Amino acid sequence: MTEKQFTVLSELSSKTEIEKATLVAFYCYKIKSKETFTVGELVNEMVKFGLSKPNSSRLKDKLISSKAFIKAGKDSIRIGLRKMESLEKDYPNLNSISEEVISDDTILPQDLYLKTRGYIERISKQINGCYQHNLFDGCAMLMRRLIEMLIILTYKHLNRESEIKDSNGGFHGLSHLINYSISKRVLGLTKDSEQIIDEFRQLGNYSAHGLEYNCRKGDLDKVKIPFRACVEELLYKSGLKK
Repeated sequence: MTEKQFTVLSELSSKTEIEKATLVAFYCYKIKSKETFTVGELVNEMVKFGLSKPNSSRLKDKLISSKAFIKAGKDSIRIGLRKMESLEKDYPNLNSISEEVISDDTILPQDLYLKTRGYIERISKQINGCYQHNLFDGCAMLMRRLIEMLIILTYKHLNRESEIKDSNGGFHGLSHLINYSISKRVLGLTKDSEQIIDEFRQLGNYSAHGLEYNCRKGDLDKVKIPFRACVEELLYKSGLKK
């Protein structure tokens, strides 16, 4: 697990100074096999996590008085056994590769997709994660996929899914879904969303099939706000949000 992932998982930024020091020391022990610290070393590790640099003297006083740490030498400390056992229970998979996608709200805010459906939540987190880690082609393809999923779910919610199935019982492609939905006014999207929704399809198609095309951050930045607005509309139209 990366420092960034652990920061999000542990909600590090919201902790007190001594809690931040404890969690950083625990991470360093588990990931870097560093068991003891001088105050200066711990301060440096906290800065690496993007935390504000604490006052060394003040932090030293807090560490000495804290029940979480014990002395490990003349100038060094380590996390006490009882606290270590507690942290092991709180973060049991710190060393393992987790399937949990940890990301910031770079494109879709968390409160938009939470409590919809599990697979919608996972796709939304992956969209954010791809953008956050510069995986722009993957982000574009997942954005396209989410739009397609939400259109189909809207038809199902309206009991009109038969209108978008082919002779074999499968769903038509996204281009057909978009054109049919707009011409028949099925989705009831705003004019802005109707005008731009096909751009999400095209962007995803370029990333999936364009032999010499690579999606760039600027391509996504041009559409990420209208994409968020369109997704929100479709979440309501599909009955996933009320």
